[in-house]
Amino acid sequence: MPLYKTITPNSQTTVKIWKITESFDDLMHGLALKPESLNRVLGMKSEMHQRGFLSVRHLLKAFGYEDSDLFYDDNGKPHLKDGKQISITHSFQFSAVIISEGIIGIDIEKQREKITVIAHKFIDYENQYLDKNADDYINKLSIIWCVKESLYKLFATPGLSFKQHCLVIPASDNEEETIAWIDYEDKKYRYNVQFLEFEGFTCAFAIA
Repeated sequence: MPLYKTITPNSQTTVKIWKITESFDDLMHGLALKPESLNRVLGMKSEMHQRGFLSVRHLLKAFGYEDSDLFYDDNGKPHLKDGKQISITHSFQFSAVIISEGIIGIDIEKQREKITVIAHKFIDYENQYLDKNADDYINKLSIIWCVKESLYKLFATPGLSFKQHCLVIPASDNEEETIAWIDYEDKKYRYNVQFLEFEGFTCAFAIA
């Protein structure tokens, strides 16, 4: 399947989401991969991970980039050679890329009941407004996880804790945006975060 969704949150930022329905061979077709990228994808044990990796390269093409335009720093953060900011994510059959002039982060997660088991590891302030018995508890946990993961990617600081340093303000009903904060080393940073839900998945992206 081609591009699933394109979102333009502001004039400097674009999000593209891909639904991965193609086979590995179909996704390989038409891509020019760097030798290290080819070695990396061929070395992956999971075909799902391989297809996720390749779908990201197709998203790069949709933005007008090639695999050779992308590189990673020592912390694993992706960068583009032209200096624009990029963040990448994939989960099962969806992948997404956000590119902006500003600092950004993005995450996609499948909504699964198992998130309730690990909630205590990333939820603190949010317990004040979460209802564990609500029908949408898993959805709200998934939103909070995605928001915090997008903040983590945006902030790119080793040692940042989802539970201790990141907090997510509750979104109003029927709203798909919220405010999130990073409280780190006596400094507070405020971010606007947008999120969306589709086909049992949650995606959030933070913009500095």
